[in-house]
Amino acid sequence: MIQRVFHRLLSYGLLSAAAAVVIFPIAYTFSASMMTDSESVAYPPRLLPSGLNLANFTEALALIPVGSFILNSFLVSSAIMIGQLLTASLAAYAFAYLRFYGKALLFTLFLSTMMIPWEVTIIPNYLTVKSWGWLDTYQALIVPFLATAFGTFLLRQWFLQLPKELFEAAKIDGCGHLRSFAMLVLPLSKPALATLGVYSFLTHWNMYLWPLLVTNGVERRTVQIGISMLQFEEMTSWNLVLAGVVMVLLPSLLLLALGLKQLVGGMTAGALKG
Repeated sequence: MIQRVFHRLLSYGLLSAAAAVVIFPIAYTFSASMMTDSESVAYPPRLLPSGLNLANFTEALALIPVGSFILNSFLVSSAIMIGQLLTASLAAYAFAYLRFYGKALLFTLFLSTMMIPWEVTIIPNYLTVKSWGWLDTYQALIVPFLATAFGTFLLRQWFLQLPKELFEAAKIDGCGHLRSFAMLVLPLSKPALATLGVYSFLTHWNMYLWPLLVTNGVERRTVQIGISMLQFEEMTSWNLVLAGVVMVLLPSLLLLALGLKQLVGGMTAGALKG
């Protein structure tokens, strides 16, 4: 009994220490966002502000259009999320239930794209977007990400776990593929769809390099690019920068808190059957 209690306390202690290491950067960001200029550059660094200095947030809003950047990121991330849910679910249904020549080879080639680093495709994608005249537009931010091999693989694994008896009964009743997809597969796959939706939204909310390449004006910039405008050549007030970071973090943290259960559950369930 004593040994069991000791092992449990040790496990809780290690997990608490690991959680503290992960949470510390976020906690310090919230703390530093409320510091004054002198407190943010003090040495040794302060961990807590002397008071709730909310003026940093109003000053950051006055320096850059944070609301416009958040709206741009929300529109881009939402459009990509919807597009990936649509394309990935249709492709996953085809790979899971349709029979056609070369399906295994095509699926293998499809998954092999996951091994290609995104950095390798940046230049071809940029040249394509530029040749179409899409620079500094929403199309350039959205279209290259509307399909995802990872999402297709995740949904296919989920679809393969659905009871075959349902589809056999639906086929006997004269239900075609489109109706089976809309009336059976999608309602039974809400956890997997929620997982892909949360993952896609958070991933593209945090995009930096691609929006930096394809946007030039302030009107189409996303939050990750806009926050860098709080850093100036002459000096950088880190309390203002972190105040902007906090405003950017809040929507993604809220979505992560609401979708964490579906994200974890869907990621683990999708790996049960090959």
